[in-house]
Amino acid sequence: LLIDWINVTLKEEHIVVKSLEEDLYDGLVLHHLLEKLGSLKLDVDKIALTEKKQRQKLSVILEAVAKCLQLEESQLKWSVESILTKDLVSTLHLLVAIAKHFTPNLAMPPNVQVETITIEKTPRGLKATNAVEYITENKENSEAQSKDDAFDELFSRAPDKLDAVKKVFLNFVNEHLGKLGLNVKDIDSQFADGVILLLLIGQLEGYFLNLRNFFLTPASTTEMV
Repeated sequence: LLIDWINVTLKEEHIVVKSLEEDLYDGLVLHHLLEKLGSLKLDVDKIALTEKKQRQKLSVILEAVAKCLQLEESQLKWSVESILTKDLVSTLHLLVAIAKHFTPNLAMPPNVQVETITIEKTPRGLKATNAVEYITENKENSEAQSKDDAFDELFSRAPDKLDAVKKVFLNFVNEHLGKLGLNVKDIDSQFADGVILLLLIGQLEGYFLNLRNFFLTPASTTEMV
């Protein structure tokens, strides 16, 4: 997808990318991309033949990217060194960030991840560490974050509406727990020991709850747990 996106974007420049590692490390393609997408004029030669020139060129390009994307240094998942040494993971992070900023309608598949292996030399020998790194958005985390943000925003911006939310929730709880002959009047106090919550989950999910497995009227923190 990224290779096709680059080739379509730079078609008029007659640039054809076949390998992300081999074709982007010297900065030429990145230079053309930024000029085409962001109308940026970079004060650096387009063709850099020596490693020193390539390093200088990448430094200018990546500084321009960080400025355009308004990213702090701590947020960057790439560096001059990693791009220059053809680090595929860093190159992917860089291209995804550029694509999301300049071509937000590009259909980027979510949850794209790679498994990385880091080998470290220790006094006892080589130590390998495996890790999973997300290249595109982790949809599950972002959805969970969105839900958290909605409640956080309610608490911070509209505290006056909390009572209305509690009332709706109270009606919902009593609608389901009424089948057990229970009536909840105060969410804060009656949910504190976890019994009402447990019974509510049982009703909603159709679970059979063995009343011998927990205390209906816990008298201590230990009994609540």
